[in-house]
Amino acid sequence: MSNDGGDNELSTTGYWDGVWSGKIRLRLPSPYIVATRNLQRLLRRHVRPGDRFLEIGCAPGKILAWVASELGADVAGLDYSESGLATSKVLFNALGLTGDLRREDLRYTTFAAKSFDVVYSSGLIEHFADPREVVQQHLDLVKPGGTAVITVPDYRGVYGALQRYFDTEILGIHNLDIMTCEALAGLVSGRQFSVRTYRFGRFSPWQLTVEKRWPQVVALGVCHAANAASLLQPFDIPALCPMLVLEVRKSAS
Repeated sequence: MSNDGGDNELSTTGYWDGVWSGKIRLRLPSPYIVATRNLQRLLRRHVRPGDRFLEIGCAPGKILAWVASELGADVAGLDYSESGLATSKVLFNALGLTGDLRREDLRYTTFAAKSFDVVYSSGLIEHFADPREVVQQHLDLVKPGGTAVITVPDYRGVYGALQRYFDTEILGIHNLDIMTCEALAGLVSGRQFSVRTYRFGRFSPWQLTVEKRWPQVVALGVCHAANAASLLQPFDIPALCPMLVLEVRKSAS
């Protein structure tokens, strides 16, 4: 995660500054948005009150704020986008929450190694041509006995076919080759790690940039209708799961 992009990066700081330059609602994320609920369901499995929790690529701070407020963790966040980190700080201040938020390059972070019970990122490692070093940097920050929880969107299968219809260009900043359980597992090496990979989540229309092809009113209407249906989905259906999870537990010894 460098400040100006590099040979291994498929996106740039300027891109993310643009993504996070707009204003956000200064409140916790809505559980009625299926993409949010998916992440909340996942994190409830791993985070306990008092855990030291780090989110890498934390902008705009919504999920990190929820973890602090609802799960009672001692939270920290890292992001290299100036606008994204600023937005996160505004949100935390508005909600009266405390968090150690730092604008840093992950490669040179000032967070101490082996200092977090849970290290988490969502939608980050797929923006690297070779994410093995980035994954290792996650693991370096995990305490013995702690866990790294890393998610990537699944732009293969049904989501890939739909996204190519709506907006092929955005796929260019994603590493599609790592979007299988087998490929994710292959990003971790070392006998001290226990690795699980799996598909997760109810169908999420928010993973698709529908508005790039359809008028905004139509796109929002369709996405909200699909969101409502997904909230009623009783269980995860592997072919419709929007994300892949790489879960790595570090040996306590």
